[in-house]
Formats: sequence, C-alpha cells, structure tokens
Amino acid sequence: MKKPSLLVSLIPICLLVFLLIVNVIIFKDDATGGANQTALLLSAFAAGLIGVYGLKVKFKTIEDGIVNSITSSLSAITILIIVGALIGTWILAGTVPAMIYYGLKLINPTVFLPVSCIICCIVSIATGSSWSTTGTVGIALLGIGETLGLPTGLVAGAVISGAYFGDKMSPLSDTTNLAPAMAGTDLFTHIKHMTYTSGPAIIIAIIIYAIIGVSYTGTTIDQLSIENLRVTLASNFNLSPWLFFPPIIVLILVRKKVPALPAITIGVFAGVATALIFQQDLIYKMTNFTGGMKGYYEVITKVSFSGFDIETGHRIIDKLLNRGGMKGMLTTVWLILSAMILGGTLEATGMLHSIASSILKLVRGTGSLIGATLGSCIFLNATASDQYLAIVVPGRMFRSAYDKYGLEPENLSRALEDAGTVTSVLFPWNTGGAYNASVLGVPTLTYAPYCFFNLLSPIISLFLASMNWTIVKKIEERK
Repeated sequence: MKKPSLLVSLIPICLLVFLLIVNVIIFKDDATGGANQTALLLSAFAAGLIGVYGLKVKFKTIEDGIVNSITSSLSAITILIIVGALIGTWILAGTVPAMIYYGLKLINPTVFLPVSCIICCIVSIATGSSWSTTGTVGIALLGIGETLGLPTGLVAGAVISGAYFGDKMSPLSDTTNLAPAMAGTDLFTHIKHMTYTSGPAIIIAIIIYAIIGVSYTGTTIDQLSIENLRVTLASNFNLSPWLFFPPIIVLILVRKKVPALPAITIGVFAGVATALIFQQDLIYKMTNFTGGMKGYYEVITKVSFSGFDIETGHRIIDKLLNRGGMKGMLTTVWLILSAMILGGTLEATGMLHSIASSILKLVRGTGSLIGATLGSCIFLNATASDQYLAIVVPGRMFRSAYDKYGLEPENLSRALEDAGTVTSVLFPWNTGGAYNASVLGVPTLTYAPYCFFNLLSPIISLFLASMNWTIVKKIEERK
C-alpha cells in the first residue's frame, strides 16, 4: 500500500464539492433528498478506484473500512429512528402544540424582536428542526414584524437565531444526534457541553435584539395572526400544562444519567400515555369516528412510523405539525450511511489521514486544534454547501487528533455544531441559506448580518478554546 499525497487525497473531496455545487444549482432545497447521497457515493467510488488501482490497497481493506465506519454510526441512526417516533407521538399527545401555544402567548409589542427569538427557541427545541420553525412560525412572525415597520432582514435574523439555537439544544434534532456520533460521545453529554458556547451566544443575541428593538417601541401590534394560531391549536388539541409530562420525564432520566436511547424510548411511551389520557377526542377523530382498541392502536402505530397528519384548515399549523415518524428520518439515515461509506473509504485508503495530517501540522495546541476544526466546518459549509457534510467530514478527520491531545470527544462534537450547524444558513448557495431565503422571502445576505447567534457561536467557541476554558481533558490527562 502506497501512502497517498495530499494532492491525490483531495481528488475525491474536490469531486464531492463539484457535485454538491451542481446539486444545489439543479435541485436547490431538494439536494439532500437523494442528489447529495449520490454525490457521496460517487466520490466514495472514485476514492475506491484510486485506492485499489493507484495506491494498491486491497478491496477487502476498503470494504472493512466501510463496515467499521457504518458500525460507528449505528448508535446515532438508531436514536434518529426512535426520535422520529418521539416527534410523532409528542405531537399526537399535544406536547409540541402546547409548547407552541404557550410560547406564542409571550408576544409583547414592546419586545417583539427578543420575544420572537425566544419563541423560535421554544418551537425549535420542541420540534428539533430549525427549518420547520423558520418555515412556519417564522413566516408568521415575519408578517407581524412587517406590520410594525421592522426591517425584514432584522426579523428574519431573530427568527433564524432562535431556530438554530433550539435546533442545536434539542435531542430531537438530526444534527444534534449526528455530531456526537461523529465525535464518539453520547447525545446528552454533547448537549450539556454545548451550553458553555450556545448559552452565552443566545443570551448576547437576545440582548442585542432587545437593544435594537427599543427604537421600534410605541407601535401597537396586530395580535390577530398570533391569536388565529393559538385558537386553531386550542380547537384541535386539549391543551394544558399536564402535556409537558413527557419532556419532564425525559429531562429527569437525563438528570439520572440514563443513556439516550432508553431515555428517548421511554419518552415515546410517555407521549403515547399522554395522548391516550388527554387527546381521546383527537384520536377518535383520527380513527374516522370508529374508535375501539383496534382504531387507537392503528393511529398510535401510524403516527410512530409515518408521522402525525391532521387538517386543521390553518396552513401554517398543518405545515408545522404534519411531520415526525420513523419514516421521516430515513432520508437523514441514508445521508449518514452514504457519508460513512465515503469516510470509511477515505480512511481505509489513507487519504483522510493525509488530509488531516497536513492540517494538523499547523496545530500547536488545544486552541489551534479547535480553531482548525471550526475553520474546516465553515470552509465545508462554504464549498460543499451542506451542513451535514460540514459535520461529518471534519468529525472523521479530527477525531483521532482530539484523542492524541488528550481531549474528551465532546470537545470535538461541540466544535462541529458551533461552526458546522449554525453557519450553513449564512451562505446563499448552501442548502440552509437557500431554504431559509426561499421560505422567508428574505435574501440570505440581507438577514445574515442580523443572525447574531449564528455569528457569535464559532467566535465564542474559538475564544473559550484559546483561553482553555470549558475544555474537558481525558481523565488520565488530568492527573
């Protein structure tokens, strides 16, 4: 086996970047629905050809590398599938609608911008999706902001900041599950470690929105659109604070350090129990008014595997709530598997090591290592145009380096999210930027300067790393 040069190692990466750019141009927001997976597999095939015929690597070695790579992601894939069931059952239970209902009640004319950001935080944590939040509640808030005379870019920035904070901190989010899987840590350790960077970033962002919002006070807000959302939710669900029982159960389990998979699975059962107790009328309606044990079982099972589905007559509510189910996670699972095939091939052929070692030559300590990780994530968001790849590729590249420097894997997973997840929305050609510009009707470069949380996250992460604050060392390194 020959050692690949940096130039040879970059051939599959350059091919991938080229294909992903083409995918964004041709398929736009639908690129992650199959086109990007195809690009990953084609790049893996190219890497395999170079490995077998150019570097004289045995195909069995590459095959074993792919299997090992996929095996390392199985925990995250399993959690993602269960999370799909969790989302569906929590919507059926009324838990997610209740979070949205009470969140919308926080609207106040004098603090519209910070409250909009907070509402999007709540909704995104509840749903685990920044895109769903910006594409539904975000649209409603943007319309309200326009009636107040607020700049659309400013309102969109507040919406996106809140949505991406909630996405990062929600155990229901696919990227929040993906990052710890790539780094080799568990979900809840990852979320806890992110509070050191995401917490200050969102607090500073909210303060900035509050300061800016002072100049727009004195205007009366039209509460009609917000009230319509709340009335629609209340007319379709039996809403009460008791519906927060499932997330409280999960939080207690997390506090007790129960592993993510059983904690989330118990959360599914808690959601089912809550639905059977509080949403009997809704379930009865979903059985086409036939009821019975068979009908109830059919509805709960269908919601778990296929997602929640309801027609309220309110377009935004329908778009927000009609989601979830294990089936809805399969596209993300497909993307992860495709990325793992590429990562396994690059690792088995020595290309990943060649790229990582070239970058690591510039590393002189913890600060520069985390800085290199953050920079790589931003670079891939700008070139590969996909936040998943901005998490997967650096995660595979730097995992062994963090171990070498005696750092716990949650340091890597936090860096991947601090730059990989949140900066995707700042590039017009990235799927995140293209999607949000499309649904909000605000150009990416118009709202990007006001996405304070997204801009602050990598900066705070780099600052903490350079000061060696909140960096978790391995036990043997602490002695």
